[in-house]
Amino acid sequence: MIPVSLTSLKDVLKAELVGTNTDDVVIGAVSTDTRTLGQGALFVALVGERFDAHDFVGTAKDNGASALLVSKAVECDLPQLIVADTTQALGQLGAWVKTQCDVKTIALTGSCGKTTVKEMLAAILSQKGQTLYTSGNFNNDIGVPLTLLRLQPSDDFAVIELGANHIGEIAYTTQLVKPDIALVTNLAAAHLEGFGSLDGVARAKGEIFEGLADDALAIVNLDSNGGPRWDAVLESKQLLTMTVSDKAADYRAENIRPADGGYFQFDLVTPAGSFPIVLSLPGEHNVANAVLAAIAALNIDGVTMVEVTKGLASVAPVKGRGAISFPREGLRLIDDSYNASLAAMKAAVDMLDSFDGDKVIVLADMGEMGEHSDAVHLEVAEHLSQSGIQTVITFGPASAVISERCGGQHFENKDALIAHVVELMNTKHEVSLLVKGANGMKMSQVVAAIEEAATC
Repeated sequence: MIPVSLTSLKDVLKAELVGTNTDDVVIGAVSTDTRTLGQGALFVALVGERFDAHDFVGTAKDNGASALLVSKAVECDLPQLIVADTTQALGQLGAWVKTQCDVKTIALTGSCGKTTVKEMLAAILSQKGQTLYTSGNFNNDIGVPLTLLRLQPSDDFAVIELGANHIGEIAYTTQLVKPDIALVTNLAAAHLEGFGSLDGVARAKGEIFEGLADDALAIVNLDSNGGPRWDAVLESKQLLTMTVSDKAADYRAENIRPADGGYFQFDLVTPAGSFPIVLSLPGEHNVANAVLAAIAALNIDGVTMVEVTKGLASVAPVKGRGAISFPREGLRLIDDSYNASLAAMKAAVDMLDSFDGDKVIVLADMGEMGEHSDAVHLEVAEHLSQSGIQTVITFGPASAVISERCGGQHFENKDALIAHVVELMNTKHEVSLLVKGANGMKMSQVVAAIEEAATC
């Protein structure tokens, strides 16, 4: 974060500043977590439905905080910036820091693939200059401001991931980020409990385009479901399109072909010509992700295909998002346990199906599907039944239908599931195993148990 005096922050936030010796306080970091505080840090006391961080200002002081951002005066001898709403004030702080940095900014959202495209784009841009990008899942109305607060004047690029589980969230974070380039990876059935329908998802994701300035660039995946739904808002925007099919588009992937180990290569067709790309991430679905990242990068002054090809070749899988490991000889473990949407489930099935030999898939429920839950799990079952995957194992009440339709084995108890999978792996010498489910299903525990058993 840019060091800034407490009195300057008072003006930025239009806050009331109380306390002694406030003129001497310089803030060099902002945190909402008392465990990450240090000298010179501002502790933001957020208030949620089930918590009030004003109760922890004493801990914040003990852990080194230099000042507090609060919505009411508290009994603590640290300087206090008092505002009406600390969440809104956090957003204001992030947006203000962004205005102090001359940084080319790309914002992205989508039903799935956001994190992968973010990692790809960051890898490309890091070949050219200093790049800040979203860490972990800091992509909501709290995480986006915290990401912006990490900006430094020395940064050349910023890649900001925007997530949402309700209408209006991306509209808000887009206004904080004010991106030069915005893209939506795809549109699919995800968070339907909050959005109600695919049209609701489209409306939420399309907010990223509504918030674009007239001179900013929008990038749209024509192979997704969003395009027609966004026609009206995109009419007034600078627009580039992409496809991995035979549709007419500004950029396209052609000659898509498998390489060793589940990876893919393709030819990226651009207005400047065609260029070979070799991916370092498994799964054919990552071809579209790579094209999106390449378009965004190539439309930044100074970035060339040299940076694009090097960056895409250097991307490492993120744990829980399709990372492949070999815990023992003969066992290929694909850890896709972080989250699950309908499109991501189908992509995971296709990725596992691309491997030779024995294949085992362990699937848990997709979360936040609401009244659509039965239908989307049935759709996964139908897709899986058409694959060559021999062994299907499911966990969680919504996923039972997948095992029923695919002749698999279902579990409602996590320990029993783990014991079964570990025993099964002990009987298979050459096997590819993929684990996937909603984050709330904690399928990372299954992955960890398999890894531990394989090393014993």
